[in-house]
Amino acid sequence: MKVDVLLGLQWGDEGKGKVVDVLTPNYAVVTRFQGGPNAGHTLEFEGQKYVLRSVPSGIFQGGKTNIIGNGVVLDPALFRQEVEALEASDHDLQSRLQISRKAHLILPTHRLLDAAYESAKGKAKIGTTGKGIGPTYTDKISRNGLRVGDLEHDFENKYKAAIERHKEILSHYNFEYDLEPIEKEWMAGIEKLRKFKFIDSEHVINRKLAEGCNILAEGAQGTMLDIDFGSYPFVTSSNTICAGACTGLGVAPHRIGDVFGIFKAYCTRVGSGPFPTELNDATGEELRRLGHEFGAVTGRPRRCGWIDLVALKYAVMINGVSKLIMMKSDVLDQFETIKACVAYKVNGVETEDFPFDINEGVEPVYVELDGWKTDMTRMKSENEFPEEYNAYISFIEDYLKVPIAIVSVGPDREQTIMRGVE
Repeated sequence: MKVDVLLGLQWGDEGKGKVVDVLTPNYAVVTRFQGGPNAGHTLEFEGQKYVLRSVPSGIFQGGKTNIIGNGVVLDPALFRQEVEALEASDHDLQSRLQISRKAHLILPTHRLLDAAYESAKGKAKIGTTGKGIGPTYTDKISRNGLRVGDLEHDFENKYKAAIERHKEILSHYNFEYDLEPIEKEWMAGIEKLRKFKFIDSEHVINRKLAEGCNILAEGAQGTMLDIDFGSYPFVTSSNTICAGACTGLGVAPHRIGDVFGIFKAYCTRVGSGPFPTELNDATGEELRRLGHEFGAVTGRPRRCGWIDLVALKYAVMINGVSKLIMMKSDVLDQFETIKACVAYKVNGVETEDFPFDINEGVEPVYVELDGWKTDMTRMKSENEFPEEYNAYISFIEDYLKVPIAIVSVGPDREQTIMRGVE
């Protein structure tokens, strides 16, 4: 069997959680392979709305194993909040969720370091969520991190040593903080975390494959936020691309099956950083209003713009995407004309290649397509699609050379249409 990978192709917020929930019945195991609680996956069904930060989005489908993989960084305090909110809705997590011993812990001082580093940058701020993600991955790479498995052996001494080291770093910044309340909340999270099953996830996952189980790997953030291939330095601190599933789960490359690439029918970005197709006008405001474009975790308004096919083609290439999933096409229902970026002018020279640096000197080249001016939210089959909508799909498929297998026409799990399925 194979590990199918589902990941975002833009700057995150593409709707990964909803699609994982929809696809979960086809899999025995759903696992997260990178990122942390800075990524909020929103799901809606049966009149309820849920936001998941660290828990895989397959948790709502009974009888499935959900695994937080070794590539994830986990904040016990936020994990506790997430778990208790789900338990209050009568969802049984302890029988469905397992956690890799090799997943790194976000310490309370990681959040303080995140804030101190960002404050020191002044106008050059990256726009982090302040969740301590970057400092945690920094400790991981510098071999100073604490992992979930450390809770099982000499944890108190390891924790104290790490906190003292962080305090020493913080002393070099003009940054005031009160550790006690943050630490108290964090320790309560540790007690909650201890109630879950810790596993050597790489062995469990490969054993499941050998037993014939199919596995879905759920990515966080988006390709354009990848630490290596995204719009550096305005990126996250992990590999959000398909290759990250191999290192974030401990599976060999030949074990990867289908790669599902999710994108919105337009484009959004949260925080600082370049965004070639951003619309700082009434159209951008309308996209934000119609799409309810506010961060699931941070609540920050998302920057909005037309679809960027140059960046999408790049994301398809480096991920090896085999099937595309288009989200939020219903947000475009009211537009007479829809634009798509098909090339960049970089310092006056036109190119379809995604350049080394898009921070400045990049001008999008657009084509215009007719809008469909139809309410897509009520549609149940692709046979109902208007001609203009089919033309939009065909245009994107022709440009990217990959089929769009699934389209979403609303936030509910039922508002999902599989193409080519009668």
